[in-house]
Amino acid sequence: MRSSVTDPVRLRRARAAIFGIFAVNGFLLAAWVVHIPAISERTGISHATLGWLLLLLAGGALIGMQVAGPLADRYGSRLMVIAAGVFISFGVIGPALATDALWLGATLTVFGFGNGALDVSMNSQAVHAERLYRRPIMSAFHAFFSVGGVVGSLLGAAVLAAGWAPLTSLTVAAAIGFLTVGACGPFLLPHTAPDHAAPDQTTRRRPAGGAPKKVLALGALAFALFLSEGVANDWSTLQVKEHLGTSDATAALAFGAFALMMTVGRFGADRVSAELGPVSVVRYGTLIAALGIGLVTVSGWVWLTLTGWALFGLGLSGCIPQIFTAAGNLSVGSAGVNMSRVVGMGYVGLLAGPALLGWLTELVPLTATMVVPLVFVLIASRHAGQVRRSPRAPVELDARD
Repeated sequence: MRSSVTDPVRLRRARAAIFGIFAVNGFLLAAWVVHIPAISERTGISHATLGWLLLLLAGGALIGMQVAGPLADRYGSRLMVIAAGVFISFGVIGPALATDALWLGATLTVFGFGNGALDVSMNSQAVHAERLYRRPIMSAFHAFFSVGGVVGSLLGAAVLAAGWAPLTSLTVAAAIGFLTVGACGPFLLPHTAPDHAAPDQTTRRRPAGGAPKKVLALGALAFALFLSEGVANDWSTLQVKEHLGTSDATAALAFGAFALMMTVGRFGADRVSAELGPVSVVRYGTLIAALGIGLVTVSGWVWLTLTGWALFGLGLSGCIPQIFTAAGNLSVGSAGVNMSRVVGMGYVGLLAGPALLGWLTELVPLTATMVVPLVFVLIASRHAGQVRRSPRAPVELDARD
């Protein structure tokens, strides 16, 4: 039974399918992001109100994560990936239908629920595939998420420039999502649980006072870096448009530059980590990110600002996969529980961080709020040592994997 699961051809197909799921998740999120200015204008909401509504998106995502985790344990992450992928594809249309803040909040909650459920289930598939391959491949999965983001942002900029209505372009995005999930779903791994231990469970149990502090430290690091990434996801386009007075199409290039360099960095992160170690990837990556967001804060020129967003993406690109790898390979505790806690804390930062900046715009200009991610990436650089890997007893895979 194990040979059927570990067959090289089947593994390659599964890996390609997981790449596709990560890519379409990034694509659908980017489709929403580049339409934020147009949808904000259509609904007549302020930056502060948008911040509150993004918090609803975060709440929906966290609920989706909590629902998807137990269901994936019971029915398998493959089924949950398919269900969540269909749900988020449907949900991306909702914001384009909103005509006021209440309706937009409801649709963002639905969209967030689908995104949270897909995030948990697709990362469970990715961790499972990495174990079967027995070599680092996590950054590559996240690179394809970035590929989807680049495609989504560039396509979004193109249709905005062509004068497409948000409903039309987001409906097309939804159709692409449905087709991609349908094509990839049959090839996903038949993963029934997030973690299968070796027959001797005693080496995997957490001793008293062992794992929680390390998990919390990794979770705090994930929170800081995901918050910084969330700022780029949700505020980069508005920052460029508001600060420099550009068109919607030009402003969309800010997220495109960020996502492009995030992609480039992630494709090389596994190799860099193997050569220099994960601590160096996080420490020097966050310093590059600090330089980038610093440029965004002080720049008065479009191309210098776009360069800043690009450096911000390059610096952050390899950091999150190192945190996930460290969480999944702690020498004590359950890998599945450790991973879920770290991802959950990071996700709070990813979605709540942009809301924080929305509230701050009531006090200072949007560009001035970019000091917040600057501070967080510098803190992350100071604590990069948390991702230093500890040896973990090898895990023997069973037939359910």
